[in-house]
Amino acid sequence: MTQKITQKITAYKVLTDEDKAAAAEHIAPQPNPADRESMHEKVARPEILYGSTYKIKTPQSEHALYITINDMILNEGTEHEERRPYEVFINSKNMEHFQWVLALTRVISAVFRKGGDACFLVEELKAVFDPQGGYFKKGGVFMPSLVAEIGCAIESHLKQIGMLKVTELDTHHKQFLATKRHEFLSLHNTELTTEASDFPAQAILCMKCQTKAVVLMDGCMTCLNCGESKCG
Repeated sequence: MTQKITQKITAYKVLTDEDKAAAAEHIAPQPNPADRESMHEKVARPEILYGSTYKIKTPQSEHALYITINDMILNEGTEHEERRPYEVFINSKNMEHFQWVLALTRVISAVFRKGGDACFLVEELKAVFDPQGGYFKKGGVFMPSLVAEIGCAIESHLKQIGMLKVTELDTHHKQFLATKRHEFLSLHNTELTTEASDFPAQAILCMKCQTKAVVLMDGCMTCLNCGESKCG
């Protein structure tokens, strides 16, 4: 193989077999990506799966729903070990929604086993609106439908296993919102609501974080939960 020399030659040395062997020892073998196990539809279900169960209690139903998400451990015991969702089950005493809930769990489980990035399911489920209207959860968070709350439960699980990044406000931003909250309560001589104990009773719904936490501060509508402001 011909190699063009662009610099002045100041010295030279003929490599021996010993030199080549010593250089090869310092070159770390690169891992073969093909050796890493990834989730796909032909992966055999193991004997044991590790799961988490999430409780959903809505004002629209007397009985709660319990969402169980079972995970599979891939590349166990190696530096590439990762936990990926494998299947979903939803159980409840209320049989009213049994048919579509069963269909939903089978579709979600199939998407999980298909492999790839399944995080898009969260936004798709959270975008489902109930034509009869949604409801507020404890803390003032608005849920447009039961399907959306199932999406929120899956989102919490994906964050727990590291598939979704947890985005939080920095310390400075949190202190700023806490100060604004205190100023608003002092100015209006009001108390926190029982429905959303962290936010004033005058607060309205934030369209970004879906929390009833938007108040008028310094002539600008500001969310005391996520910091969203019409004034930038």
